[in-house]
Amino acid sequence: MGTRTFHHVGLRAFDPQPKENFVEATRVWVTNPDDDPRKIEWLRYEPDSWLSEEFKNSPHVAYVVDDIDPWIAGKKMAIEPFEVGDPAFVRVAFVWEDGWVAEYMAFKPGVAWFDPDDQGTARAAGQD
Repeated sequence: MGTRTFHHVGLRAFDPQPKENFVEATRVWVTNPDDDPRKIEWLRYEPDSWLSEEFKNSPHVAYVVDDIDPWIAGKKMAIEPFEVGDPAFVRVAFVWEDGWVAEYMAFKPGVAWFDPDDQGTARAAGQD
């Protein structure tokens, strides 16, 4: 299965945050936890996000792994695996573990976290 390394804690935000990026698959704005000294990723959901209120209101702990599949096998899925970014820079999945949410992230080599010049405003507005 390999090892997992702590990456960040995800918390819900209700107001816009500096340097947010839009994730089309889940209709959520996120911040880069590397920009926060506490390693917090702030998540602000669009009104049309399909995610449950239970998920939106649950903090999550994220781990970096080489391959997410062995880490999520047999667990209750909160969000099935999907890729983030254009071009994709990471494959993620969210699972319920002992009553809380864990995110598993497998980064793609040579691709950075979101393009800083494209924060996704056009995609959020349905213009892309």
